[in-house]
Amino acid sequence: MTATALSDHELVAHAQQGSDKAYRELLGRYQRPVFSLIYRMVRDREQAEDLAQETFVRVFNHIERYDPAYKFSSWIFKIATNLTIDFMRRKEVATVSIDGSRYATTPDEIEASTITVASKDESPEELLEARELGNEIEQAIGRLRPEYRTAILLRHIEDRPYEEIALVMSLPLGTVKTYIHRGRKELQEMLAHTRV
Repeated sequence: MTATALSDHELVAHAQQGSDKAYRELLGRYQRPVFSLIYRMVRDREQAEDLAQETFVRVFNHIERYDPAYKFSSWIFKIATNLTIDFMRRKEVATVSIDGSRYATTPDEIEASTITVASKDESPEELLEARELGNEIEQAIGRLRPEYRTAILLRHIEDRPYEEIALVMSLPLGTVKTYIHRGRKELQEMLAHTRV
């Protein structure tokens, strides 16, 4: 059976036994999703690459700590999120860009970092209004506390269920719901002058 046909749990078991092939397959499966999550949080390609690399170093150095009772994706996203939050606390990241990161150089990177607000049926005026609103939203998200920002991004951009967000952020489910509620409320207050 090839590594690509194995489940994450089976690959982790092989990686725990020292299989380089299993490590490479896990890296191949999660490199893009981990990078994308981090990139959406920090909006800096170089920093996202560094944080993604550090995530995989930690994952592979501590693969024996993985608990198969949980999804591997939740575990790796938790590590990536914690590293990124620590980075954001040390270096306050100013904003999230609705048009994609200024460091995005390939179409995939631009797509991975773009938040779509506009409808295809919009007139040029509506498109301009939507773009202006998007800019205000991105600036408002950037002003949220890192914990609120992370919860909002995981829920509304990454479309993660509350339970997975709780696992990723190492928080009780109620705290995650509170962070999302408070983050939404702060966004609503920051955007009260708009027609959102």
